[in-house]
Amino acid sequence: MSEIRGIYTLWLREVKKFLREKPRLLNAFCQPLLWLFIFGTGLRFSANVAGHNYQEFIFPGLVCQAMLFTAMFLGVSVIWDREFGFLKEILVSPVSRPSIFLGKMLGVSTDVMLQGIIIFPFALLIGASISPFVFLRALPIMLLITVGLTCIGLVFASLMKSFEGFGLVQTFINLPMFFLSGALFPLSNVPQWLVWVSYANPLTYGVDALRTVMMGGAWAPLFPMYVSIGILLAFDAVMFTIGIYAFGRTE
Repeated sequence: MSEIRGIYTLWLREVKKFLREKPRLLNAFCQPLLWLFIFGTGLRFSANVAGHNYQEFIFPGLVCQAMLFTAMFLGVSVIWDREFGFLKEILVSPVSRPSIFLGKMLGVSTDVMLQGIIIFPFALLIGASISPFVFLRALPIMLLITVGLTCIGLVFASLMKSFEGFGLVQTFINLPMFFLSGALFPLSNVPQWLVWVSYANPLTYGVDALRTVMMGGAWAPLFPMYVSIGILLAFDAVMFTIGIYAFGRTE
């Protein structure tokens, strides 16, 4: 029972921190607008997406981008907890380290999911027809994307000793994962060597699965849905295992 209570407490703490920070919630609304309407409008005249509305094409990618950036950013909470002594307190508590990692992962994942969900109303502004059924189908895929990305953020944060070091790692991971995921352009338009690099990026499968659900028959997926789901599940399992190991060595 103490393990479950510990997991719940850590989950609730992360969610409350996210909801209390009004600037972060404001950014959750403003950043997608910037990418969707300024960046998306500017590129739609030069990007070749085979007759699709470019803003509708990049919308699933921007949902993934918001979740990626949020997951990595919220990983810094581990460093904050270490700096202010909270991490030391919970590490010496009766709650096991795997449960501590699980609690933080669930809390941050909830925040990341909220960040992704917040973006969906903007789809109406670009004329995308996302029905409640499509939204419900998108949620499990978003969850699979979220868990793996959250684990990455927590793993690197647990290994870093400073905010500066984590910031460098965060940038090094965020930008390549985002730009090599097919979020902003079809992978059919890039050189073959870059396609193979993109196939090694787990976010590529998340973007493709989400785009397939949101655009329906208007989009020819790169991979069968079962392939994308299988790779995302494997990605989550690997990163969760690494996360438990990393937290087991955290001091």
